[in-house]
Amino acid sequence: LRLVAVLRTILEGEKAAVLKRDHHLPLSFHRRQEELKFGVGLQRLQHRVREIQALRESPAGEGLGRDGAKQSPMAGAAPQELPPLILEAVKELEVVKQQVLKRIQIWKRQQQLAGNGAVFEENLAPLQKRCEDLVEVYFQLQQQVMAASAELGPELLPRLLERFNEVLSSLVKR
Repeated sequence: LRLVAVLRTILEGEKAAVLKRDHHLPLSFHRRQEELKFGVGLQRLQHRVREIQALRESPAGEGLGRDGAKQSPMAGAAPQELPPLILEAVKELEVVKQQVLKRIQIWKRQQQLAGNGAVFEENLAPLQKRCEDLVEVYFQLQQQVMAASAELGPELLPRLLERFNEVLSSLVKR
C-alpha cells in the first residue's frame, strides 16, 4: 500500500508538472473525462430511481393502510426513508442537468468559433443522446415522485414539482 501511495504521489506530481507546462491536456482527454463524469452521474441517478421504486414497492411500503389492513411493524420505515432519498435523487438530477447544459454551452461556443475558421465537430448525436438519456431518467423520477405524493406531504411535493419544472424548462430553453 505504501508503494501504491508513493507511485500515486509521483504520478500526481508529474501530471501537475505537465499541466503547469502545457496549461492544458489535449481536448480529447477533457472530453473523455467529461463523458465519464456524465455517465457516472447518469448511472447514479438511474440507481436512485430504482432504489425509490424498490422502496415504494417493498412490503413495508405496501402496508401503508390504504385499505385499513394490518400494518407490519416496518411499515413506517418506508415513508420516513422515501423523502430524503427523493431529495437526493432530485439534487443528482440537477447536477447531471448542469453537465448537459455545460456541454451545450461548449458546443455553442465551438459553433461560434467555427465562423472564424476554428475546427468544429458538427455531430450533434452525442449531445442529443445525453439530452434523451437525461429526459428519460427525469420522467422516471417524476413518475416515482407522483406515485409517492401521499408519502411526501403537501409542503414537499410542490417544491419538488417546481424543481422538476425548472430542470425541464432549462433543458428545453437551451
